[in-house]
Amino acid sequence: MKPRTLPYGDKNICGANIERIRKETGLKQLEVVAQLQVLGIDINPSSYSKLEGQRRMASDIEVQAIARILNVPIEELFAE
Repeated sequence: MKPRTLPYGDKNICGANIERIRKETGLKQLEVVAQLQVLGIDINPSSYSKLEGQRRMASDIEVQAIARILNVPIEELFAE
């Protein structure tokens, strides 16, 4: 995936933290998408990218699964 060129949106408050933590752990977006799909979360790469870019809302089920994949407490995804 290409680097983010647009500024963050205002549709969720956890996307930027998800992106930061994902990059810190060395995972690619497509790897997270694949793991989400294995967990039964129906999401495509474009939708996931919009979630990280705060350009779409994140469901509680998605946030819980992402925290599990990134191996962090859910609260860390909402830290300021």
